[in-house]
Amino acid sequence: MGSGRCNDREGGNPLASRIALVGAGRMGTPLCGRFVSAGHTVTVCDLRPEREAAVRALGAEWASSVEKAAAGADALVTVVPGPDEAVSALPDAVFAALAPGAVWIDMTSNAPATARDLRRRAGAHGVDVLEAPMGGSPADAEHARLRLFVGGPADVLDRYRPLLEAVTTPDRIRHMGGPGTGYTTKLLINLLWFGQAAATAEALLLGQRAGIDLAALHGTLADSAAGSDFIRRDLPALFAGDYLRSYGLDRIHDQLKVITEEAQDLGTPHEMADTVVRIHRRALDHFGPVDGELLAVALLEEAAGTLLRP
Repeated sequence: MGSGRCNDREGGNPLASRIALVGAGRMGTPLCGRFVSAGHTVTVCDLRPEREAAVRALGAEWASSVEKAAAGADALVTVVPGPDEAVSALPDAVFAALAPGAVWIDMTSNAPATARDLRRRAGAHGVDVLEAPMGGSPADAEHARLRLFVGGPADVLDRYRPLLEAVTTPDRIRHMGGPGTGYTTKLLINLLWFGQAAATAEALLLGQRAGIDLAALHGTLADSAAGSDFIRRDLPALFAGDYLRSYGLDRIHDQLKVITEEAQDLGTPHEMADTVVRIHRRALDHFGPVDGELLAVALLEEAAGTLLRP
């Protein structure tokens, strides 16, 4: 099956059939299942050998190294925690091991500056590059509801769009522009979401202290000019005592720091962004590198001496 698809691809069919997937964590594992279900031959590598059973249960193969996974693959897909892991996983030997005319699709929440050098090294081996950082949860990955923020040449996206459509619907694939724009878009979304969470918590704590019923304030804010997806969709989890323990506070801080550094490099104002980073730095110092997307809110609750519970 793999060689037949590869021959079709060289004749003009862009759909890669042999995929090397690096990363079998919370997001990589359901993505592996989506690729296999779409009929692709998938070989997975992860630093944790205990992930092999879950990968094979999905119908994928397992490789003991990234180089072995990449050998002869038409597409290299990386789903690793962050920039440092991406650099560690992708020496030149990995790009050299791919099939001629292969593509590297990075679905990591990577740093634009870090990815720039990786993209250059991939290009030196004739490998096309697309960045497609994800928005969504592991459940969204499993059920093809992810949002992909794609950066890279439009013609490369056109060729490999069928591959991306194995993991999400066409309307959720957004081409943001050239290299770097996909990463920056994902980081900006994170910045605004975490900033909204902190600002909303401060407002709710003030309203609660002033004697306003939290449930009434929630409904009013949701229907007002100040309404947001965070208030309408995510705030009920906080009210139930759920700090969304699905992502590490250290990773959150690092990503927020990357986007503020990009603002500095590009010469745009970043006072608000700096504040969001400082709050999450304090939360990280206080709670440690544990999972919890709303732990900065927990820090604010502690400072106020009360919990946001209707």
